[in-house]
Amino acid sequence: MTDLVELERRGVIAHLTMNAPGSLNALSDAMLAALKARFTELAADQTIRVVVLKGAGKAFCAGHDLKEMQAGRQAEDKGRAYFADLFERCAEVMQMIPALPQPVIAEVHGIATAAGCQLVASCDMAVAAEGTRFGVNGVNIGLFCSTPMVALSRNVPRKVAFEMLTTGEFIDAARAREVGLINRIVPHDALDAETSRLAETVADKLSAAVKIGKRAFYDQITLELAAAYDHAAGVMVENMLWRDTAEGLQAFIEKRKPDWAE
Repeated sequence: MTDLVELERRGVIAHLTMNAPGSLNALSDAMLAALKARFTELAADQTIRVVVLKGAGKAFCAGHDLKEMQAGRQAEDKGRAYFADLFERCAEVMQMIPALPQPVIAEVHGIATAAGCQLVASCDMAVAAEGTRFGVNGVNIGLFCSTPMVALSRNVPRKVAFEMLTTGEFIDAARAREVGLINRIVPHDALDAETSRLAETVADKLSAAVKIGKRAFYDQITLELAAAYDHAAGVMVENMLWRDTAEGLQAFIEKRKPDWAE
């Protein structure tokens, strides 16, 4: 099953590749299960500092497997139980990404539509190839992208998200960067190298600090302002008391590279 999501370790960086190019890496039941298994594996891997998520073939991810969804409709309850279970499993996988201790970078090309766009929005950062298109296009077939909306509306301004959701129109990579869905755009032949450079930059930092910072980022973002400051201050106090943080500060003062223990 995990062959659907191949894992390549490049030192301290894990590269995950959704490997179902024939379906444009659709989030089938099997693909969701494979992603869940890989994320579970990496969450427990203390050697991995950054995760890169990409898709094989012509596209990053085309969203849910519509043929599989139509087949699920054939149950006596018109698929209600199947659909409820599907979207619950999908939501679980999407929420595993911000919950991972390591930063996750989406490496995007071709198209990222519906739940595929949701996957990009769920990642901590994203690098896209020129020509990549993003959309939440379910409304075009009578299905409002309500679950992709959750991640999308937490990445881009409300009016941008609502326009994408109600028109079903694609946005290009330049617009996606402008509204905050992705971080960088590069020529297609430079996509892997640029994503790897970003991953290596993050991986070179004190891993424990990045991990505590990622958790604090998502914990504070839903809080009221005062509560967010209180929470963040507590995290910084803990961080400041670490031996490696003291070493980092002293190294900066002495204009040398820190000698971190990890």
